[in-house]
Amino acid sequence: MSPDEAIEPAAVAPRPGLTALGLVDFRSYSSLDLKLSTGHVVLVGDNGAGKTNVLEAVSLLAPGRGLRRATLDSVARAGGPGGWTVSARLAARDGAIRLGTAFEAGSGEGEARSRQIRIDGEPAKSAEDLLDYLTVLWLTPSMDGLFAGPAADRRRFLDRLVLALDPRHGTRVALFEKTMRGRNRLLEDDRPDAVWLDAIEAQLAELGVAIASARVETVACLARLIAAGRDDGSPFPHANLMLEGEIEAMAAAGGPAADTEDRYRRLLAEGRRRDAGAGRTLDGPHRADLVVEHGPKRVAAERSSTGEQKALLIGLVLAHARLVAETRGCAPILLLDEIAAHLDERRRSALFDRLDALGGQCWMTGTDAEAFRSLAGRAQLFEVAGGGITPT
Repeated sequence: MSPDEAIEPAAVAPRPGLTALGLVDFRSYSSLDLKLSTGHVVLVGDNGAGKTNVLEAVSLLAPGRGLRRATLDSVARAGGPGGWTVSARLAARDGAIRLGTAFEAGSGEGEARSRQIRIDGEPAKSAEDLLDYLTVLWLTPSMDGLFAGPAADRRRFLDRLVLALDPRHGTRVALFEKTMRGRNRLLEDDRPDAVWLDAIEAQLAELGVAIASARVETVACLARLIAAGRDDGSPFPHANLMLEGEIEAMAAAGGPAADTEDRYRRLLAEGRRRDAGAGRTLDGPHRADLVVEHGPKRVAAERSSTGEQKALLIGLVLAHARLVAETRGCAPILLLDEIAAHLDERRRSALFDRLDALGGQCWMTGTDAEAFRSLAGRAQLFEVAGGGITPT
């Protein structure tokens, strides 16, 4: 079955969002065919009923491995043929667009060869092409420890923020990491080829500065938006953002990119012996960190209470969604998994009002339908149980 076979064209809806979602052999679903408005979507059911599986399917309509970062074969339904399909219809300003992605087991020697992406029935050149039509952002319970966790998690989070604004950022990050691994392997030789090292380091410098510059610009834009609209009385406190990293500092200092690349290239050349001894490259954007502070309290986010960190993260995701909407001219699709679980009624009401103000579609999950009662008339509510989904 092709990624978009189950979806037929439809009329444009009043706000951007998915008006249909089809799944075949995806996680717990042998098949699913949801018809939707472009309002918010609420999925309610017991833990383990399959709510997050639906959000994960929507997240795969964006580049990358989705909100669980799962391998493509692992999301196939247990007992199924080994492949899966996600298809959707997107209502956009220019008309209805059919989007789809699929994995066919055994169709190639790696995931990249096995995954198909189609846009209006035509094969896409890459997953980044999806960003021309929609942006998907998410917040999951696994991200609750973001501020206190390792820097690698915050870099990954930051790169998702950048990717929503710069569709080629993910490709650059992947190529940088691949090139860096090549340099590390070359440095394992007793007498590595200096000419080859020069060429690799020149490529690393070009990619690394582009990555760092994109991160710097995104953080600066987000910080300006937060500063312009901050409300210290909000239930979602504003964040103060800082970007730590030697290459990021070079990029933030300004000047021609070629000069910054030359400085980074010299760092790499001077650090060859040290990096060979360490077994890894010690200078580069792969060492950067996003530092977040609780704005009203001027306290590092990791030192805030669990509840404060949750509210801070929600506020940051909402601010980024506003930035995406203003920059791209179209609100993103938001996926908020178990979002109401630890919010009191005041914060839930404030969250729902802010989601409405964004003007896009939000998918939310929870175990208690009562937590979403203030969304009546603004969202479609579905019950998830027994491997199926029914409207309520």
